[in-house]
Amino acid sequence: MLRPLPLLLLLLLAVLFLSSTIRLGGAHEHDEEEDESSCEQSPDVRVDAEFRPGIVTVDGRAEDWADVAGPQLALLPALDFDEDKAYGGGPMTVKALHDGRNIFFMLQVEGDDDYKCPSVALMFQVGENATYQNMGGCSNLPGTCTEKSCRGHEVDIMHFSIGNAIPGRLYGGNVVDNRKGNGNDSFGHLVDVYAWNPHCRYLDGIGPSGHISNAQNDWKGAWWHSSLISGSSFIEEDSPFGKRGQKGTYSFEFSRPLRTMDRLQQDVQFTIGQSSKVAVAFWYPTDGNPWSKSQHYSASCNWLTLEPASVSGPSVSRVSSSGSWDAVTAFALLLSVVSFCLTVFIGYWVSKTKAVPFTPIDHL
Repeated sequence: MLRPLPLLLLLLLAVLFLSSTIRLGGAHEHDEEEDESSCEQSPDVRVDAEFRPGIVTVDGRAEDWADVAGPQLALLPALDFDEDKAYGGGPMTVKALHDGRNIFFMLQVEGDDDYKCPSVALMFQVGENATYQNMGGCSNLPGTCTEKSCRGHEVDIMHFSIGNAIPGRLYGGNVVDNRKGNGNDSFGHLVDVYAWNPHCRYLDGIGPSGHISNAQNDWKGAWWHSSLISGSSFIEEDSPFGKRGQKGTYSFEFSRPLRTMDRLQQDVQFTIGQSSKVAVAFWYPTDGNPWSKSQHYSASCNWLTLEPASVSGPSVSRVSSSGSWDAVTAFALLLSVVSFCLTVFIGYWVSKTKAVPFTPIDHL
């Protein structure tokens, strides 16, 4: 027969074993849940657009973005979020800032210099029901999408295929295409598009029935590759602009006004201090084969949060406090100089004044 003490020890060990088994099982289930949702970025991963006026020039170069922070996002196949199939060049760095009038973006990703048309896109939620999945998520089939049937599912898309675009040159909105009243770019393939789903996608100003408004392309953008000669100004005859296959980093830089004149839910409208939803896509030729429309990498399988910081944000506080400190310092210096000059003048005046003879009061 077991003594009471050993019996209690056995019971205690049994309880500990069962509790550890339950914890391990729960942890395993939790890991499975995390694996299922691993394609979504953490809620803490966001794209903050600080108020930083006058520090960037839209030329595709990344040097003037050196002091701007941005998340590094893994690029996984958009139709199959499998980490084993991730883009071989590594993550994409996404940066943003604004100057109170325009918003700016810088996308950087490693990749060999290849002129088979690397391409990037930014997609923004416009309609309140627009989902990341299925590019807005309207359930209508091709040919049946209309402004009424897909209302609330609008997404705004900026798509740039470098193709024959000259590095460092500006593309996007231009007089020729804006006169036609649409979001096309006949010169560099930086187009302004809206969509309700992947099958119902149109240039701004164009709809299922043709031209519907006098819209325009509000985007400007440029590209660069770090293997190119720094400081060079290329022209079309210089193509190819570098040695093919050179390793380095692609930089894609864009700007757009915070607000546009859109009246048809085709452009996202940014508001300082309020968040928007954004997604990032990247196309790159693999195994020497040009990419197709659906063969792209995505930085997340859902929307990322984008927020233009208010003017009272940290960067402005630094500027304001620095300005206030400079003013105080200048005033203190001026006051010190005036005080010193006044002291010298008084000393000089006292030294030059004749002494007054002392007259005893007893003789008066």
